Amino acid sequence: MITIEYPAKSQWKALAERPHIETGKLRATVSAILDDVRHNGDTALRKYGEAFDHVALKSFEVSPQEKEEALHIVSEELMRAIMLAHDNIMTFHKAQTFHTSRITTQPGVTCWQKTVPIQKVGLYIPGGTAPLFSTVLMLATPAMIAGCKRIVLCTPPGKDGKINPAIIAAARIAGVNEIYKVGGVQAIGAMAYGTETIPNVYKIFGPGNQYVMEAKQQVSLDGVAIDMPAGPSEVCVIADESANCTFVAADLLSQAEHGIDSQVLLLTPSKAVLDNVKNEVTRQLSSLPRKEITQKALDNSKLILVNDIDEAVDFSNLYAPEHLLIQAKDSEEIAEKIINAGSVFIGKYACESAGDYASGTNHTLPTKGYATAYSGVNLDSFQRKITFQQLTAEGVKNIGNAVEVMAAAEFLHAHKMAMSLRLQSIKETPSN
Repeated sequence: MITIEYPAKSQWKALAERPHIETGKLRATVSAILDDVRHNGDTALRKYGEAFDHVALKSFEVSPQEKEEALHIVSEELMRAIMLAHDNIMTFHKAQTFHTSRITTQPGVTCWQKTVPIQKVGLYIPGGTAPLFSTVLMLATPAMIAGCKRIVLCTPPGKDGKINPAIIAAARIAGVNEIYKVGGVQAIGAMAYGTETIPNVYKIFGPGNQYVMEAKQQVSLDGVAIDMPAGPSEVCVIADESANCTFVAADLLSQAEHGIDSQVLLLTPSKAVLDNVKNEVTRQLSSLPRKEITQKALDNSKLILVNDIDEAVDFSNLYAPEHLLIQAKDSEEIAEKIINAGSVFIGKYACESAGDYASGTNHTLPTKGYATAYSGVNLDSFQRKITFQQLTAEGVKNIGNAVEVMAAAEFLHAHKMAMSLRLQSIKETPSN
């Protein structure tokens, strides 16, 4: 990890930059695969399945027999853990339900909203070096609460042609039955455009590598909604002299092990904390099975010594981390000052892993600084709100002249006429 001491504010923007990814070749590769899937459907999916997943599939959909088999493979302990996490995620997201009310903006003018579920959604679940069955819960649970009629799940198969059984178990618990053995860019293309086997959807959710993220961005230009733009995973920790350095190091490593392009930051006003965390990272790293991947992520990562906690908060708000952990004497007060973050973890016991799995909050979050403008996935992500308005004759009288004046000022004379005709009709109608 790179150590920076007391950087000037003029350096902050550069320090907050994420690892650079060369996108020119990436875009061209992704575009070609998407185009192939759009025009050749299942044939293209089979071709890329053999090329990238090294498996030739006769059928993409997970069969009922495979689902039952998976449930017997997953241990009872893991099933209990998945069910506990699902219950907490369900509780938290159910509380986000929108309750509409009718608002009278003027006598005779009533406005309201109606919540409608997105009818068809696609969930992408990575299944490579880390099969993210927890993401099934994070995406499928709010989709079910929202009332989405069709939930399509795509995830890459192993070389044996099977899906990780924990992914199938999580899908079963969350209520998803339509699972396809397709991964990578081709899965995003299949859900965006539809194939002979896989239906097109209206919105695609889920994390993935840089190819998957680029594919989501490209299909969003073709009228398919996505959850959010995103990049590699990241965490920022704000810690003062009261922090538990062993915990802080573990939190940094837990995020760094996601992938070689992940990034972690420590912001602290304490030189002792910085040095202790650095030593702890080295010590704990040696025992990790994914230490080679983690080490490459750490090469992109920084330990930053700041003047005080306020400066740490200001830097964090500029960086806008996906995950922000606060270990300090006044953690809750500090958290109140945070305006840019995907998810905030307060106090020494709130490890980022809790949010990743079982606290109940959603772990599908904006990265790459997008937390300045985007929320993480929530119940609203799977719904639309339609506005309604109803006007009586009294309502037309109350706002009609304003509409006419504003329409005329914008030179939209047909707009004015639509209201003027109604006003005239009311004048000509005898009142009882």
